Amino acid sequence: MVKFFKYLLATFAGGLVAAIFLVLIFIGILSAIASSADKEAKIEENTLLILNLEGPISDRVVENPFEDALAEISGNPAAEGLNRILANIEKAKRDENISGIVLETGLLSAGYETIEEIREALVDFKSTGKFVYSFAPIYTQKGYYLASVCDKLYLNPGGMVELNGLYAERTFFKGTLDKIGVEMQIVKHGKFKSAVEPFMLEEMSEPARLQTEVYLNSMWNHLKDKIATARGVDVALVDDIANQMPMLRDPQLLLDNKLIDGLKYKDEFLDELKQLTETEAKDDLKAVNSSKYAKVYVAKETKGFIRDKIAVIYAQGGIDDGSGSGIISEELSKTIRKARRDSSVKAIVLRVNSPGGSALGSEIIWREVELAGEVKPLIVSMGDVAASGGYYISCAADKIVAGPTTLTGSIGIFGMIPNVEGLTEKIGLSFDGVKTNEFSDMPSLTRPFRKEEKEIMQAYIEHGYDIFIGRCADGRSTTKEAIDEIGQGRVWSGANAKEINLIDEFGGLNKAIELAKEAAGLENYRIQELPEIEDPVQAFLKGISGEAKMFIGKSIMGDEFKHLQTLESLKNGAQIQARLPYDISIR
Repeated sequence: MVKFFKYLLATFAGGLVAAIFLVLIFIGILSAIASSADKEAKIEENTLLILNLEGPISDRVVENPFEDALAEISGNPAAEGLNRILANIEKAKRDENISGIVLETGLLSAGYETIEEIREALVDFKSTGKFVYSFAPIYTQKGYYLASVCDKLYLNPGGMVELNGLYAERTFFKGTLDKIGVEMQIVKHGKFKSAVEPFMLEEMSEPARLQTEVYLNSMWNHLKDKIATARGVDVALVDDIANQMPMLRDPQLLLDNKLIDGLKYKDEFLDELKQLTETEAKDDLKAVNSSKYAKVYVAKETKGFIRDKIAVIYAQGGIDDGSGSGIISEELSKTIRKARRDSSVKAIVLRVNSPGGSALGSEIIWREVELAGEVKPLIVSMGDVAASGGYYISCAADKIVAGPTTLTGSIGIFGMIPNVEGLTEKIGLSFDGVKTNEFSDMPSLTRPFRKEEKEIMQAYIEHGYDIFIGRCADGRSTTKEAIDEIGQGRVWSGANAKEINLIDEFGGLNKAIELAKEAAGLENYRIQELPEIEDPVQAFLKGISGEAKMFIGKSIMGDEFKHLQTLESLKNGAQIQARLPYDISIR
């Protein structure tokens, strides 16, 4: 009994200490929020804008002081938003106090189309005569691609640059499923709908290999052309250097071939920046980061209240993937409907960055896009990926804008239902039941499809595919037959997609907004970003368990946490999908 009370007291004391510790952390976070309240910041003459892009970059930044504080505690870079990056670059272009931009992109991991949009914004920034410099001890290939546009690109003398071409790899689960006695029962339409192959094959099919080779080479051709142009060298040289694995060679190779501008230590780089900004050697450089610069006011040419708006609606993530995050069809539909009914919204830009998801959810969103396009200009801006359901919700737009490296298409649908009969036999489980009608027990996870059930499922998939290509044909002013020829689940790069009329123009979010402005005949307008962001304090209190799960998962598993999220979305998502059930990561 004495030991019982001893352990009980120890448990109580431990819980009390943990609770006090959590309260202190919470108070600390609240203090940080209070000290960084949304107040206007001011900067001095000859200030540098520092763009640290080594953390995750989403389409839209969410000003969440809790996430910023947690990132600081964990030592991970804070999340950044493409919208804030582009807005800050455009503002810095007009700001007389900003002398130039310094990139910190060495370990950049964003998608190539996101990088492309930042790159184009930096080219526009340089047109003012202001400079863009970059320095890093290590550049990933993505980091180097962005930095290649700089006036000066410096590397630490002992540093590395990854420049070895693109590689795409798939993980196949069939062998593992066979070992545990699980069969994935698959129905699909389209020989290129390779999304289901990891569950039915042990290597890429020939159609899957072909489509991957086509879009991968299309992307690489674009990247090396841009690098060659920016660095003033031949395209063949970029390929030649990439074939030599420069990451593991003396960086002098890169310097001799003009792919970098110099080998410097950090102090030497800072000394050069001081000379550029006329800063005394003994003084510190004046610099401002992206989040603080967002609070700096720089006057625009237009003054006074502007009523007319262009609504930029963000659709990012899987569609109704069952995880509660990403795109929720009912909520996005409501947002589009609200913009359609708002008389002050003169045009809509739908920013799509999605691998797709639920076929039904895609159809629900498509309907609202079509209705909105009937009453006001609607332009789609595609991000890194807008494929399958992501293309479904885009096809009704007046115009579709994408980048050469955007992954799109994948027009097709599929269904997957596991049969765990083999597994249950291994562990000694058996099942028995009673039904009133022929298909009362359909679908069953504990037995294979009967012939009639498979025929019903296949007919349903064929019907869904017919609707999908019909939506695309109507939106692109062509025929079902023409869409089917380039459909069949095939993934295309943006460059390929323009050649086959799946998109209209190359460009990013800024280009789409410009097209919306022209279509609506607007002179002056303001941007309204939708959906409206929930107050971070309320969101934290309401969703603390989900945020904690995400934060802990990322902290423990790092970048590999995304694979767990993909499996979770497949487990909880709709049975019939118009999506890529894997994360495409091109490196």
